[in-house]
Amino acid sequence: MSSAIAAAGKPSGSASAIVGTSARGYHTLKIDGYWCTKVTPTGEFLQSSQFSVGGRCWRINYYPNGMDSQTAGYISIYLKLDEIATEDVKAMFTIGFAKVPEKRLPWPWACTPVSVFGGEQMRGYRKFIKREDLEKSEYLKDDSFTIRCEIVVVQDICTKEARAPKFVTVPPPQLNQHLGDLLKTGKGADVVFEVGGESIAAHRCVLASRSSVFNVELFGAMKEGNTASVIRIDDMEAQVFKALLYFAYTDSLLETEKEDEEAMYPHLLVAADMYDMERLKLICEEKLCEHIKIDSVPTILALAEKYHCNGLKKACFDFLSCPARRRAVVSTDGFKHLYKSFPSLVMELISMPSPP
Repeated sequence: MSSAIAAAGKPSGSASAIVGTSARGYHTLKIDGYWCTKVTPTGEFLQSSQFSVGGRCWRINYYPNGMDSQTAGYISIYLKLDEIATEDVKAMFTIGFAKVPEKRLPWPWACTPVSVFGGEQMRGYRKFIKREDLEKSEYLKDDSFTIRCEIVVVQDICTKEARAPKFVTVPPPQLNQHLGDLLKTGKGADVVFEVGGESIAAHRCVLASRSSVFNVELFGAMKEGNTASVIRIDDMEAQVFKALLYFAYTDSLLETEKEDEEAMYPHLLVAADMYDMERLKLICEEKLCEHIKIDSVPTILALAEKYHCNGLKKACFDFLSCPARRRAVVSTDGFKHLYKSFPSLVMELISMPSPP
């Protein structure tokens, strides 16, 4: 028998794996004005805004006086699938109080196994916490407390064949690095720009492929016959133009000092608009959304209006939806300049309804 097995040679083998995929997310619900919510009758609830996890819509139902007569002395908390599902949705969730960092209190959690949600069904805790226990705890602070709900939605479970061992490792793409080096060295450059007293060499084909404006300027009917001509740019700083070219070559932003970013992005956005580089313009919009503050929002809002940056405008309006912030902004010099330049925009802002 042993000689027969030896003669058969090395046995063949295979492997497989059962793979489960999921999506994870969380939602925090702040109860601000707890004593006011206590007037809500037993069995009635207050809802969070709708939020999405795992491609599904959810809400948190908060019952300040319990969901029925047996839980009238408790707070009840439920997670609700806020959509009509055509198939069962499997999810695991945890609900608890948000941490109080300065005290480092333990974080009580109410945990569940995997639950099945049908259309608009809810799962949760009839006796989440006694009201008197909450009112004595340090989770209730300045008449408010915060609940955090974490959800893991089971998306798919399938069997996959295990991958064979890899004998060859392919490195990541390096085109952007190579083109960046080409810009840095100027090797083979066939056009020179004069910007802010500096000469910057570049490559016509690269720029024309990245910008319709460069394409017309460098290869269109208005192109000068001399391929070594110098193109002068008077309305842009050299550092901004270098950042524009760097993005054209590498599809990424030129690294700058953290303190210089806020000043760079508005100018780079204008340059991107000028040269019809839409992706760069959107990246600048996204970056500027992170720099919206009381003193900067008038300037950013004016920029958004002038260059049709709808997402950035919405971010400014969202920031100013707080009445206290609006009052603070109105008293700034930037707001006065905004009113002079865009009076209709200011009227739109003034007429914006306050949150309930």
